Formats: sequence, C-alpha cells, structure tokens
Amino acid sequence: MKQPGWYPIFLREMLLFRRKLLKLGYLFSAMISPVIYLVAFGFGLGKSVQISGTGYLGFLIPGLVAMSSMNNSYTWVSSALNLNRLYFKTFQVFIQSPISPSSIMIGEVMAGMVNGLFASSLIIIVGFASTREFSINMLFVTALILNCFLFASLGVITGMRTKSHEDTATYTNFFIMPMAFFSGTFFPVDKMPVLIKTVIYMMPLTHTNILIRKPHLDPDGLISLGVLILYAAAFFVYGSRLIKNYSE
Repeated sequence: MKQPGWYPIFLREMLLFRRKLLKLGYLFSAMISPVIYLVAFGFGLGKSVQISGTGYLGFLIPGLVAMSSMNNSYTWVSSALNLNRLYFKTFQVFIQSPISPSSIMIGEVMAGMVNGLFASSLIIIVGFASTREFSINMLFVTALILNCFLFASLGVITGMRTKSHEDTATYTNFFIMPMAFFSGTFFPVDKMPVLIKTVIYMMPLTHTNILIRKPHLDPDGLISLGVLILYAAAFFVYGSRLIKNYSE
C-alpha cells in the first residue's frame, strides 16, 4: 500500500521524538515550567482564591494545559525546521524530493502536534492527581487539538522565516511568551483594562483558554472556536506558501 506524501516527514520526526522520549531529561524539561507554575500559583493560591465559583487550581490547570501545548507544538517545529534548513541542510532534501509542499507542511505540523499533545497529557495527569475540580470534555479535547495544530503551523512559519537559530528566540520572546502570561492562563482576561484587553483578545491562546474551560459550547465559545479555526487555517496556508516558494 502506497504511503501518503507526508508520512516520511512525519515518521522521521517521530523517530527523533522517540529518541528524545527515552531520555529522562526530556520528560522533566517538558513538565518543569508548568509544574513550577502549578506549585507556585496553584497550590499557593488554590485554597484562598475563587474564580467563577471554582477554586483557583481548577481554573489554572486548563490554562497550563493550553500553554504547554502551545510551547511544545511551536518550539518543536520552529527549532527543528530552522536547524534542518540552515545548518543540517536536510530540509533541502525534502524540497528536492517528489513531495508536495502541502505534504511537507502536514508532516511537520503533525509532528509538532504529537509533541504538544504528549506534553499536555503529562499536565492533564498531574491535574487529575491534584484536584477534583479538574475535568475534561469533548470541547476541551477539541480546543487542545486545534491549539496544537495552530501553533505547530506557526512554528513552520517561524522556522521558514528566521535567518539564524538565534532568531527563533526573538520570535518566542515577542509572540509566545506574552501569550503565555497574558492570554488568560493565570487570571481572567476580563479583569484587564479595556485597551490591553483588546490586544489580548487578538491572541489565539486567549480563545483556547476560553474554549478549553467551557463546560459546553455557548455563543462565546462558538466565537472562540471560529477564531481558532481562522488562525489555524491562515497559519497553515501561509506556512505551505512559504515552503512552496522556498528558494535558498
């Protein structure tokens, strides 16, 4: 049976992922930041702060899941693609092979999604062990998958546009880090000033945090779902176009 064009790209990344997965250092690195936030904020404030009728720990854990999925989906793709393109020159092999740009895009994005979902699953396990207020539903899973797809696609864009490996840190500092702290991960967005709130609502992670905490799909959740789908489609199309027009 003939394999789809994206499969060799995806398989290569999964073999590299499996190699990293066997190292304890990788597991700890995937969990260390969210667990630090969980201990510092969740356990420190969990019993004294109530948000929308739930304990702070129950509010925080879905945000940490969203943040972890963003960080790991994005970082895996952006760093790997940047290194493969500028230093190892393996990306040029992909371009010269009989594989369509969209297949390369799909393979890279799916690899990033696996990494993001794996890191998120570790936080979910910790969440279930930490509090009874944490639960997941189909809306939670949908938001998580969309978030991984969206930021893996953004990782392709960063990996294709950066001119050096150091540039990836610049993109992270200007786009990923602000989203991690200001998109509703640690506190409700509606408490922010109007001007800042307008900017925050333009960030895709904000809508992931809104959607991932919904018990069911209401009008606000439907808007956030639409925003995430639009961002995901735009990033995927733009990333595919960058691969198609690659000429280094």
